[in-house]
Amino acid sequence: MTTQEPGNPTPPRPHPGFFLVFEGPDGGGKSTQAARAADWLRDQGLDVVACRDPGGTPFGERLRSMILRDESVHPTMYAEMLLYMASRAQLVEEVVRPSLLAGRVVVCDRFLLSNLVYQGIAGGLSVEEIARVGEVATGGLLPDLTLILDVPQEVARRRTGPARDRIEKRPAGYQEKVRAGFLDAARGGLDSRTSLGGPVALIDAGGEPDAVFARIQKEVEDALALGPRT
Repeated sequence: MTTQEPGNPTPPRPHPGFFLVFEGPDGGGKSTQAARAADWLRDQGLDVVACRDPGGTPFGERLRSMILRDESVHPTMYAEMLLYMASRAQLVEEVVRPSLLAGRVVVCDRFLLSNLVYQGIAGGLSVEEIARVGEVATGGLLPDLTLILDVPQEVARRRTGPARDRIEKRPAGYQEKVRAGFLDAARGGLDSRTSLGGPVALIDAGGEPDAVFARIQKEVEDALALGPRT
């Protein structure tokens, strides 16, 4: 359910577009559902830009490959966080902000919350410090709606199979902290230390994909005031 508290209305958006971000632990179907949401929104007649973080630009894709795949480099947790921020800064400047200013809907697979969780809650860095770096990297841009797709670790492992990248290869204890961090954010815990932007909705992603997508549609319809589909 959406965690926005009564008496704490969503701040007005600083742009005519809408910034929708999918977050959550690996194995929750986040990338698949984000792509599905982008296609569905296009079917509603909206101008949609889909991207992923890290990545989404030639510079960002180079960094993504180095962060996740290059076994010859071994960044510290702090360096890893800064590499993600560099990719995000390029993505915001080159893709996200211009699209929002043009009135488009931007659907992004991960954003700043992932840093707060993966390098902060699970990685041991200061969440507040990451948030300050993130504010510089994004120019203060935050999502208008964040959907956190949650799934138990045993389900996630069955779905993903063998670890595919540097982050997925980290031990089970780290992955459990990742899930706990996202759940904390969905319940408003991180928001007491740093702004997460607009409303945050927790989606149980353990069920059938169509049922999960129906929940996603409801949250997005409410946020965009699309009304029932015909």
